[in-house]
Amino acid sequence: MSRSLNKVTLIGNLGNDPEVRSTTGGNRVATFSLATSRSWNDAAGSKQEKTEWHRCVVWNTKNSQLADIVEKYVKKGDKIYVEGRIEYRQWQDKENQTRYSTEINVRELIMLGGAPAGSGGGAPRSGSDYSSDSSQSRPAPAKAKAGAGGDDFEDFPGALADEDDDLPF
Repeated sequence: MSRSLNKVTLIGNLGNDPEVRSTTGGNRVATFSLATSRSWNDAAGSKQEKTEWHRCVVWNTKNSQLADIVEKYVKKGDKIYVEGRIEYRQWQDKENQTRYSTEINVRELIMLGGAPAGSGGGAPRSGSDYSSDSSQSRPAPAKAKAGAGGDDFEDFPGALADEDDDLPF
């Protein structure tokens, strides 16, 4: 028997604040659009850019409250990493037209951006990792005190904010 894999990994920015709803059964679900972009130079040397939009769906489960975390901490413009599976759905709308959608069912989410300027703190941000498979949400470890062994990137203040790097994503 052959095996298969349905796994998608995206790093992008939220197009809007997440929408969070409750199902009739009381389960919570968050949806948001994630933009990924790529740029290249065409044959004439002109810079080209293409943005793809991905519809992401995040569910609370008995083991994690990932939708609640998205509602509380993720906002429009935030850079995040999501990992999950791709799902294709079809349904009939009110006018009896067949509709199709492609969604990313998110199982893991990492917030990549730093805390917004002027934020009062308290919200886990940079590198905060949340997974629907874990029995408990894991916020990022607290920052080390200055001079306490270099466990953070305080020695390189602009290293992580520089977007003009050689990374392929």
